[in-house]
Amino acid sequence: MDEVLWAVGRASGVVALLLLTVSLWLGIVTRSGRPLPGMPRFSVTLLHRNVSLLAVVFLVLHIGTLLLDSYAKLTLTDILVPFLGAHLPFWLGLGTVAVDLLIAVTITALLRRRLGLRVFKAVHWLSYALWPVALAHTIGDGTDGTSGWMLLLAGASVLFVLVAVLWRVSAGFLETSAARRTEAELSRRGPS
Repeated sequence: MDEVLWAVGRASGVVALLLLTVSLWLGIVTRSGRPLPGMPRFSVTLLHRNVSLLAVVFLVLHIGTLLLDSYAKLTLTDILVPFLGAHLPFWLGLGTVAVDLLIAVTITALLRRRLGLRVFKAVHWLSYALWPVALAHTIGDGTDGTSGWMLLLAGASVLFVLVAVLWRVSAGFLETSAARRTEAELSRRGPS
């Protein structure tokens, strides 16, 4: 049974990282205001939310199986308090920090209407810290973290996110963003 738990723990961690990567990418794309080919903007937003929640499910599976696995010997302290783990405390601590950040982002996303847009956005910016911390945890603490396929997957994930960030800060986005702000200000003032 421990072999099954260990395999599910490893696989669910990799899937959670991939889903977090796609979620971050979709968040960047959604925020750009530009639609993806063949998808209206609201669909991209809905996909972002659903992929994010699915990442949380796989993360819970990752943590839960490793808690039950007698080989991993993960404890509640390892999950809740960063950098106190017995095995590779720094790398495990990064995973704990990523989980803490994900909890904050998820709760504010689910309570977005009650907390207001300003609080939601402020906390949601933590996603930009969450993702590289989770990636570092995967490489540093994962059983396959330094294997060729995992490093290739990590490199592809970084490239995937960097392309989205570069697209977002491109001149076209900045011009579109400025035009939307100007248009919004004009519509608030009403007819002249």
